[in-house]
Amino acid sequence: MTAADQWFADVLPMPAKIRNLPELADLIPDGALLAVPPEYSFVPMALVHQLIRRRARRLRLLCVPLGGLAVDLLIGAGCVAEIEAAAVSLGENGPAPQFTRAALTGRVKIVDSTCPAIHTALQASEKGVPFMPLGGIIGSDIEAHRSDWRIVDDPLQQGNGPIILIPAIQPEFAIFHSPLADKNGNVWVGRRRELVTMAHAAKRTLVTAERICDEDLLDNEQTAAGTLPALYVSGLAEVKNGAKPLGLTGCYERDSAAITVYAHQASTDAGFADYLAPILAASPPASP
Repeated sequence: MTAADQWFADVLPMPAKIRNLPELADLIPDGALLAVPPEYSFVPMALVHQLIRRRARRLRLLCVPLGGLAVDLLIGAGCVAEIEAAAVSLGENGPAPQFTRAALTGRVKIVDSTCPAIHTALQASEKGVPFMPLGGIIGSDIEAHRSDWRIVDDPLQQGNGPIILIPAIQPEFAIFHSPLADKNGNVWVGRRRELVTMAHAAKRTLVTAERICDEDLLDNEQTAAGTLPALYVSGLAEVKNGAKPLGLTGCYERDSAAITVYAHQASTDAGFADYLAPILAASPPASP
């Protein structure tokens, strides 16, 4: 067992332990590789805010496969050393301003990728193999700048032409926010199957949830198929409104006005500092 594996075993025992938000954030060490979901898929904004308050540093972000508000905040707050993503933007609110500034100045290392390549890399870790093949991106500008990807001839010698091999990516942590979890550590993800891939691929998965119920979600036919078993969940915290100002399925809609305010303020360093100040000063949400 390596020192890193021993740290995981000691600090993050299985099954999931229910914690408060600061405890959950403190499980993520500086320099960790985090898998972060896209804005339409259960983003843990409260956990992101807590990482910023904790002054997390040198984080490496893997966007699965796109980054948005959470990623831009972490970059602007100085928490990020490296990011791999297919894209980072605020959607209808335009470019992600802090990401753009960091990319242009070289403050953060940017690793360009594509949606299918990121999913393929996680699926390789999910299956316990060192790489997986992928078609369709040979000859692209991204492929030309990825020395870690390998193009090989059809290994089956069936005349299918070359194929590209994508190395596995195993995040140290996957993080997301769910509408519902249970006291046993099972977490509902619904149709957001990328969260399942993230959890399968990552060494540990940390989840915040709007509500933790007493009913076992895996015992209920209505929820079982959309539930991530506690086997894959290393830490869980109940956090009301934990995805705001982003939306959360069945709970609340995306606050477009709030994100517009962010896009305007974050376009300058002074404006971003003003936006960040109340996040740094705020107390974490109290445990229910």
